[in-house]
Amino acid sequence: MSEEQKRPSRKVLIGVVTSKTGDKSVKVTYFYKKPHPIFGKEIKRKTVIHAHDEKNECNVGDKVEIMETRPISKLKRFRVVGIVQAAKIVGEAAV
Repeated sequence: MSEEQKRPSRKVLIGVVTSKTGDKSVKVTYFYKKPHPIFGKEIKRKTVIHAHDEKNECNVGDKVEIMETRPISKLKRFRVVGIVQAAKIVGEAAV
């Protein structure tokens, strides 16, 4: 790539691991607030994102940073960049 052709910046989100679905895969729940279209009050929303965890280092309840990437499988379009905050309780009861 030359200096003029830079790769566009990718989405970086922070969410909570809610499930370890399989080998090298996690489900990350991304929470955000959006104003109501008529009343203007902020409403809590969430999106579940399937992410690729190459090193299998994430546990349920961890707060992780994920980045948009090329399609890895049918549902996975994000990969785990790093763990922001580890879960206080390890296992399924962390959430």
